[in-house]
Amino acid sequence: MKYIKNFFIIVLIGIAAYLYIQNDRSPTDSPSTQSEVTNQSVLNAVQKRLRDVQVSGSGKVSRILSDDNYENRHQRFILRLDHGHTILIAHNIDLAPRINKLKRGDVVEFYGEYEWNSKGGVVHWTHHDPNGHHKAGWLKHNGRIYK
Repeated sequence: MKYIKNFFIIVLIGIAAYLYIQNDRSPTDSPSTQSEVTNQSVLNAVQKRLRDVQVSGSGKVSRILSDDNYENRHQRFILRLDHGHTILIAHNIDLAPRINKLKRGDVVEFYGEYEWNSKGGVVHWTHHDPNGHHKAGWLKHNGRIYK
């Protein structure tokens, strides 16, 4: 009887821990394993002209720009989102790997910090922050995570 009681206690603790972890996870804090990414957070940020907000979404590469080599190096490209808006992705390649085989028409998922501008805005901090001041962001391309 003592072993059965201990077994049930362990099972209940395990279930409680699992539910706590699942409830605590935000789907945008880690790269999705499903294609459930929506652009609602970006659309909201664009419409309200927000700055310094975390957004997630996905889009098709419409243009690949040259790297920004001023101070920190950034890989830059434009994504066209499903609602028609375009955003600039500025991915710090001093802190995260470059997407080497990126081409026009590729789909890229993202999680980072949005800054509104008159051209549609920019998403940056698509990588970890070595100082721990920003939420860790990421990019996902062809099943590979860049962070």
